[in-house]
Parts: sequence; structure tokens; C-alpha cells
Amino acid sequence: MQNESLNPESTPAGLTGFAPHVDTAALNHAPGTLVDKYGRHINYVRLSITDRCDFRCTYCMAEEMTFLPRHEVLSLEECLTVASTFVGLGVSKLRITGGEPLVRKNAMWLIERLGALPGLDNLVLTTNGSQLERYAGALRAAGVRRLNVSLDTLRPDRFKAITRIGELDKVLHGVAAAQAAGFTRTKLNTVMMRGINDDEFVDLVRYVLDHGLDLSFIEEMPLGEIHGRSNTYISSEEVRERLTEHFELLPSTENSGGPARYWRIPGSESRIGFISPHSHNFCDSCNRVRITAKGELYPCLGQNDAMYLLPILRQYPGDSDRLRQAIIDSMGIKPFGHDFTQQMDAPQVVRFMSMTGG
Repeated sequence: MQNESLNPESTPAGLTGFAPHVDTAALNHAPGTLVDKYGRHINYVRLSITDRCDFRCTYCMAEEMTFLPRHEVLSLEECLTVASTFVGLGVSKLRITGGEPLVRKNAMWLIERLGALPGLDNLVLTTNGSQLERYAGALRAAGVRRLNVSLDTLRPDRFKAITRIGELDKVLHGVAAAQAAGFTRTKLNTVMMRGINDDEFVDLVRYVLDHGLDLSFIEEMPLGEIHGRSNTYISSEEVRERLTEHFELLPSTENSGGPARYWRIPGSESRIGFISPHSHNFCDSCNRVRITAKGELYPCLGQNDAMYLLPILRQYPGDSDRLRQAIIDSMGIKPFGHDFTQQMDAPQVVRFMSMTGG
């Protein structure tokens, strides 16, 4: 078992002088649950099943990507083993991510089995929408509860520029197919980029209001060596102030189990969310970990410490106790938080978002 932890007791960069509370009772694993050393209950896992994607979004990956060879990627059976072990430890929400998860061959085999796991209350999927028209019905039948669809623009030419190779109509048809299949509360995720799509935020809100969708605006995160982010970064607060010129935004206490903070517009069921890893980091209430397609368990998106599960799965096949203990041990390297403030063009985390899992 490999474990690269720089210093799990250290104060996160940028939080000098801050002493996070350590719940000493949580240092001992509570049977049947995952609790980190700060007393945060981990009940949400984001599992990437592929690093591949049929788009090449400019903020997510390089134009010419080198993808993992197949033998370095978790098999679908290994993904199921990892997910089942987490559910056995009290995880009730599982999000399937990529890359683009629906380009993984036989992805539905896995999703159908995940949907049948006893104790898993909330199976969700993040997608770019390109394959939704084909798979929406099957996903619904498999037990997927909700969908998040990445959509940064409603303009075809701009969509092509951001994704490099994507087609907007495919995504919009996919969203419509999801609604026809019975999905509700489908959410669009929009990465906010100054000078690229910030003139469309009002149009995006109007679009979700007209179509009965939710929307989350996401601050750009410094993951991977992509330069120029300091020029395109725009804060949630600035965007919210712009939107209030056109809509009445009422703060909501609703929580979907993730980091978004929601607002409501009177007369609509749509929720407008903001995910703000820069300006209002949500680390104190973090309830999640990420598993990459190569089996790296990252307790924090904004740090490099990881627990490596693939070697355990390959060297000790069928040893559920060893895998379970490794997951429990990973709680010891979960830091209190990240700091993205000073990292826009010199990121501390050099892996691309597509490698980590969306």
C-alpha cells in the first residue's frame, strides 16, 4: 500500500495562524462510517471511470492529451469493488465522473450494478451531455437519480471554441432526452470565464428558467498547467451582483449534498447555485473524496496527497478487509482544506481536472 502524505497535520497554505478544530473522538474510526480527524463525516464519493473524453475543453485539458493505457485504469469490476466498499462504510451518495463517463466501453454494465447497491441512496452522474440522447433512458432505468451536464455557453461557435471539437446541438438534445426520460432537477454546470462567456450568464439563467433546469456557476480552478487563468477568473460574488440587475435572487438553505450554495428566483422552481472554491472555500463542511480512473483516492481536490488503491486491488484480489482499511486510513491524510488564492497561473496541483475526475 502506497501512501504519499506530505504532512497531514500541517496548516493549509494561505491559512497561516489558523488552527482548525480537531475532533479527537473522530481520530478513531467509528464502525460503519468514515470520519476524518476534523470530525467531518465522509458520505459522498466521486468516482471517475475514465480519463478520456470526446471534448477537449480548454480549462479542463490540453489540446493534445496523452491518455492512460488501459492496464493503468481501474477495470469496471474494480470500480464496482471500490464503490461497494465505500457504500459498506456508510457512503450514501456516489457520483460517476470522467473524463466523459459515457464514452467508457460497457459503462452501463457498471452503472446498472451501482444502481442496485443496497445502502446507496443517491447515484448521480456528471456528463458533457454528448451521449445523453443515446443513454438517458438506460440511465434512468439503471437507478441514476440526477444528472449534471457541463454547459458553458449557448452559442454554437463559442461552444466549439471552448470544447475544441464539441457540438452544442448534441448537448441540448441530450438534455431534452433526459427530461423526456423522466429526470428532474437536471443541473447545468457553467465554468465562469471573464472575457469568454461572462456576457452569457443572464441568458443561461433565462434558459434554465424556461426549461425547468437548475444551474450552478463554478469559479475556475487552478488544476493542470493551463496559463492565463488569472485573466479569466471571475468570482461568484461579482456574477451574483450582475444577475441581481436582472433577477431577484433569494438565498436558500437547500443543500444537494455538494459544495453549491443555492439561490431561488420567485415564481420558478429552478435553483441557481454558486460553487466558489476561491472566494468562499467550503472546506469546513467537506463531506467528499475523489477516486481517479487509475485508482488514486484524493481526499482533497486541491492537494496532492493520495492513497493508491489500484496496487491493493491487483496485489490482493478479493481482500476486502485490506481495501477497506486503506480507505479508512485515507481519512488520516485528508487535510483541513485547500488554498487556490495564489495559484491561478502557477498551480500547486499539476494534474488536469480530467485526470482527477470532474
